[in-house]
Amino acid sequence: MSKQAAPVKNRVYNEFVMESGRWDNFKPRQDDIIIATPAKCGTTWTQMICALLIFQKTEFDKPLTECSPWVDVLTTSTDKVLNQLEQQAHRRFIKTHTPLDGLNYNSQTKYICVGRDPRDAFLSLKNHVENMRPEALETLQKHATGEWHPPQPPLEDQCEWFRRWMASSFSEQPGHDFHTDVLYYVNSFWQFKDLSNILMVHYSDLKVDLEGEMKRIADFLQIKVADELWPELVAAATFENMKGKADRLAPQVGDGIWKDPNQFFNKGESGQWRDILGTQELALYNQVMSEKIEPELATWLEKGRLASS
Repeated sequence: MSKQAAPVKNRVYNEFVMESGRWDNFKPRQDDIIIATPAKCGTTWTQMICALLIFQKTEFDKPLTECSPWVDVLTTSTDKVLNQLEQQAHRRFIKTHTPLDGLNYNSQTKYICVGRDPRDAFLSLKNHVENMRPEALETLQKHATGEWHPPQPPLEDQCEWFRRWMASSFSEQPGHDFHTDVLYYVNSFWQFKDLSNILMVHYSDLKVDLEGEMKRIADFLQIKVADELWPELVAAATFENMKGKADRLAPQVGDGIWKDPNQFFNKGESGQWRDILGTQELALYNQVMSEKIEPELATWLEKGRLASS
């Protein structure tokens, strides 16, 4: 199958936490940045890096989630978040969990897609789900425009939950959460990774060489940073610093979503799945990876750019 020359919007995503249709009345600017990630793959980390590069200071006037709004999320009205973006005078950097085939692609927009080893993303997702207040679902349902369904409840058996989650990759079943489908989501951008306005960033690369990846992102965004500023900006983007400022940096901190905002930044580690997933889970994982995505993408998702090269 030949690949398209440019992304085309051909899907609509209505999920318990987000709706892609909220982008329909969005008015782009030429220098917009869209941070596009599956859940628990480094979204907030990348938002923080962009904030540091754009503002070139380590303390912001507003919580990060207000500096970098999440358009898709159902925690507030569409008009409110779009008005918020219209009023921003600084270069906008906007969060989305909508795959590329659900967005109106703009060649003037810079897209940063962040990926992570699916096994690590799953373990982080478990903590994420457990930290969500039950009352938050009422808020999400309130702002849905169509039929709304609650998320599938987590399973007590973590391995069984992983098998269900992994086997559903690329699912066409009603209620499938594409914002947590790492393979489908990243693949939607990977197909167009050679476009000059799309940058693929990996969670593991941020951990291995934070300064190098921040400079790579700065080059992509055509942002110049004075040499003497880099140590301060890099220190502000570390996991430890961000965890210590969770009340300002966690997503949707003003919407009553989390039981504990500090728990949003749980461990930030990679490879914990080795102590949890068994032979059956890893066999299924390898089967799905080989059947659903190309080998180059599978290697990148598991290792990142630095280790792969």
